[in-house]
Amino acid sequence: MFVKDDVARKGAVDELFAEHRPNRVIHLAAQAGVRHSLTHPYDYAQSNLIGFLNILEACRHNEVEHLVFASSSSVYIANTKIPFSVHDNVDHPVSLYAASNKANELMAHTYAHLFGIPTTGLRFFTIYGPWGRPDMALFIFTRKILAGEPIDVFNHGNHARDFTYIDDILEGILRVADHSPTSNPEWSGDNPDPGSSSAPYRIYNVGNHHPVSSWTSSPASKRPWVGKPK
Repeated sequence: MFVKDDVARKGAVDELFAEHRPNRVIHLAAQAGVRHSLTHPYDYAQSNLIGFLNILEACRHNEVEHLVFASSSSVYIANTKIPFSVHDNVDHPVSLYAASNKANELMAHTYAHLFGIPTTGLRFFTIYGPWGRPDMALFIFTRKILAGEPIDVFNHGNHARDFTYIDDILEGILRVADHSPTSNPEWSGDNPDPGSSSAPYRIYNVGNHHPVSSWTSSPASKRPWVGKPK
């Protein structure tokens, strides 16, 4: 069943949950993209903040067994330690898009803590494949190559991306959905681990784990999902 509506419209979300009473929820709806957030900030407030709050409230009032939601590797952009880890601090977002993803993680943790909703956040790393977003570099470069047009390369080409094939993303989502998180008995407020909690909450990176330089001639090959629920 497919229902086309707006997650920012609370009535629509409430009606959907009331009718179908889902046991598990996989929330992937959001306004994506860093550049768009520079010119259309309210789109992110509506979809990513209000929309996600509606999902959290619906999960709370319908006793959902597990909520899995999408976050983004954009939360790491200010970090310089490689490889990125869910155990690292990500409190310095450099775009509104990144800030909205970090906010979602904080909101999700709050609901896991207050209402015991088992919640898992997945930080995705540059997803590519069929039906990909046309504003992403992979598709922009391909169109320009086919049209014989020059490709804009910034920072003298000194950057890399961790591309993740869509099938690997789906595998990660399905693996996580079958493993509801529980509280981490070793979690301590004296040395808080951002990746887990005393609440039923976890954060995972879902990525290729092999960054591709801008000078690489071909996109990243498909790789297995990195990491699994414990």
